[in-house]
Amino acid sequence: MIFKLVTSFALMCYFTCCMALASEMNQGDIGLWTDAELAQVMTPANQSVSPGAQIVKISDHFINTPYAANTLVGGPQEAERLVINLSAFDCFTFLDVVESLRRSAVVEDFPEQLKKLRYRNGTVAYAMRRHFFSDWVTGEATAISDVTAVVGQGRAQTVVKQLNRKSDGTRWLPEIPIISRQIAYIPLSAIDAQKLSLLQNGDYVGVYSELAGLDVSHTGLIVKSKDRVMFRHASSRPGVEQVVDEDLITYLQDTPGLVVYRVDP
Repeated sequence: MIFKLVTSFALMCYFTCCMALASEMNQGDIGLWTDAELAQVMTPANQSVSPGAQIVKISDHFINTPYAANTLVGGPQEAERLVINLSAFDCFTFLDVVESLRRSAVVEDFPEQLKKLRYRNGTVAYAMRRHFFSDWVTGEATAISDVTAVVGQGRAQTVVKQLNRKSDGTRWLPEIPIISRQIAYIPLSAIDAQKLSLLQNGDYVGVYSELAGLDVSHTGLIVKSKDRVMFRHASSRPGVEQVVDEDLITYLQDTPGLVVYRVDP
């Protein structure tokens, strides 16, 4: 998944687990969490009726968590490690942690769920890592669907992108194949009150990127609060640099548009 701009990818930063989980991982940042505290994060969420409600409840606990980029370990010349990091997130690892927790029935399930979500077939390898946001809705059953066209109500646009190929023909990520893929997005000019009403709590969203080789430039999730639609995300903006809620439309100003994914009911 390549996120957050041209010069630096917000490649996954992940979850800081409790002591028991960290001892199972190759690398982990234990942070301030314990098994019991993580269970308290998961239990009320697991009692929620809809996946979207679970996502919002879990993500509530990570508001104000610091932003950090490039925390994963692995690459073409370095062995991949399953990193667990709960002390800081980039824009995508924030979503990855929340979704992996949502899929976990008990705390002990989390490492395996994280592995399955982050890597194709659950194989911990750089080449198998889901490097792009659209990898979440591509390939083997992911339990997440692209609902951009549904929310767009006929105004969504679809483009064919050569993911990982820059405009000069070189690759964003060495030794990762170039993938031809259709990417749907709702142009900013088409996002009105009706489109906002069709967004649901817990939708995972990406800011569409017009750059060659990228699908999105940033990611977050939707939180509906009274008559407002909020964008909950790990912000790298100087002076913010933490997980925050911002008004979605305000945030989207001067961006090309929105990609919307939703957990299957």
